[in-house]
Amino acid sequence: MTEPNQQTVSLSFFRFSRPSARLWALWMMGRARFSMAKVPDIQFWKLCGSGTGEGFTPVPNTAVYAVLATWPDMETAQKRVTHEAVFNRYRAKASEDWTVFLTPTSARGNWSGAEPFIAYETSQTGPLAALTRATIKPSILMRFWRRVPNISNTIGRDPNVVFKIGIGEVPWLHQVTFSIWPDAEKMAGFARTGHHAEAIKAVRSEGWFREELYARFAVQSDSGTWNGTSPLAALETQ
Repeated sequence: MTEPNQQTVSLSFFRFSRPSARLWALWMMGRARFSMAKVPDIQFWKLCGSGTGEGFTPVPNTAVYAVLATWPDMETAQKRVTHEAVFNRYRAKASEDWTVFLTPTSARGNWSGAEPFIAYETSQTGPLAALTRATIKPSILMRFWRRVPNISNTIGRDPNVVFKIGIGEVPWLHQVTFSIWPDAEKMAGFARTGHHAEAIKAVRSEGWFREELYARFAVQSDSGTWNGTSPLAALETQ
């Protein structure tokens, strides 16, 4: 459970089925900036498209968009995501939507020059989420995209991952991976092995990223559905 005045992060996903709705969602990548900036109590926020793979991916998915925001506390986060007009406009056009509410437990690095997440020490166990965000150096784009599909395929096959998606502000250059795991042990097991571990070594030795951010979160609650159910329901079987 979150404590009063602990920062809460909301990550909302919207799926658009009709071609006209997809065009509207693409248009909102620019237009919604004006509305998001006026939302009361909002702190850091980003509008993101998505990719077709399980993590970093160069191929856009025109059906799925995401909105990430940080708030001063859980009550405010749930109230604003539920009632603010900009979120309701997305929901009205979407065929499905899902929001997960998170508490940052660790954060290292920057996003657009800012440190968006305020991490809290916690003794909470159970499901957690991982977010990796990077601005890729244009000079190594081809090398990066040759390596990354192996990581995406690996995380997609991992039986322990509850939810995974690749999102980002700008295709090819700005990339975010977001995943939910039953516990820290299972997440760490993936991170330390195979293509993911090799890629981390390459990031350090070859300097792939101009800017990078790594964060973990305690998963607190959710609303809505994705593929007909709450992704968190899968935790009950693990």
